[in-house]
Amino acid sequence: MLADSIAVNYFKGDGTMDTVIKVKIIRDKNTMTQLSNFISANIIKEKPRCGFDGSLHYFKSDMVVQDIYFRMNSDDCSQFTFSFSKKNEATELSADAKNLLVQLKQ
Repeated sequence: MLADSIAVNYFKGDGTMDTVIKVKIIRDKNTMTQLSNFISANIIKEKPRCGFDGSLHYFKSDMVVQDIYFRMNSDDCSQFTFSFSKKNEATELSADAKNLLVQLKQ
């Protein structure tokens, strides 16, 4: 795995990014692998103007190596979005991925 930790920022949960209400640092390799597998599972067409409920920042040696944003509180917009090779990409945020993100927030 490329990263040695993931910082999960949780926003208000209404699609706006203006307030971070909680930050969770993940260092457990199994949890990091599980999150990465969810993010890479199903590529979808990006749904614009959905907003975000949080972000994932993958770190390696105290440097951010990947930023990923997620929307999980809207059935019509559940997705991870990120830039890969200078191109915007989106993947499905499944019910299992949402459950994990909710569990990590506790």
